[in-house]
Amino acid sequence: MVKKPGSQNTSGRGQRDLKVKVKTARGRKLSSTRWLQRQLNDPYVKRARTEGYRGRAAYKILELDDRFRFLVPGARVVDLGCAPGGWCQVAVKRVNALRERTSKAQGSVLGVDLQEMEPIAGADLYQLDFMADDADQQVRAWMGGKADVVMSDMAASSSGHKQTDHLRIIALCEAAAYFAFDVLEEGGTFVAKVLAGGAEGELQKLLKQRFTKVSNIKPPASRQDSSEKFVVATGFRAEI
Repeated sequence: MVKKPGSQNTSGRGQRDLKVKVKTARGRKLSSTRWLQRQLNDPYVKRARTEGYRGRAAYKILELDDRFRFLVPGARVVDLGCAPGGWCQVAVKRVNALRERTSKAQGSVLGVDLQEMEPIAGADLYQLDFMADDADQQVRAWMGGKADVVMSDMAASSSGHKQTDHLRIIALCEAAAYFAFDVLEEGGTFVAKVLAGGAEGELQKLLKQRFTKVSNIKPPASRQDSSEKFVVATGFRAEI
């Protein structure tokens, strides 16, 4: 039995949290069992369910924004590869897209993904391949102008080979960066997920040419056993 918060331990050993254990079922791989057990015991997963976010990834962008303050009221945000929508949910609240704070400027959130998504109040969601030839023009048309923030939590499908996966996500991040160059307003911000692995040099060089500051950070919500980290590039220079 899992103890409820505030329940008393009558054994005299003191109160402690009990983890949910998952038995290996027939047909389920051991790795899948371990993943399921980790999910069931992940405090961020539990928080996401309680607070109405579509996944634990929402806390990564919350923590990044708490530090760098790019999701400000009035900001125009593009979320690339936005499914399932947790980052959009955070952005809607922070940029005041629903005008819940009448004394603050109203921002906007536009999300694009290859797959169709359930609607999110305050966000405009489109099914689009951001790497298509005219994707940047289409996004600017939908927004009615340029963006203040381009963010991406995308990751390429895992191959099971660490170095291959690293190269794939770096290529994806570089594509997102070039997209950002086309749609960002002067002084804008680019945020993207990368995987550590040794091939980030060219990406870092590219970003430092176009932004005044490039930071690399692993937010607390990012699992410690994961090689993921995030790049936050601020102060976009439209002309170099």
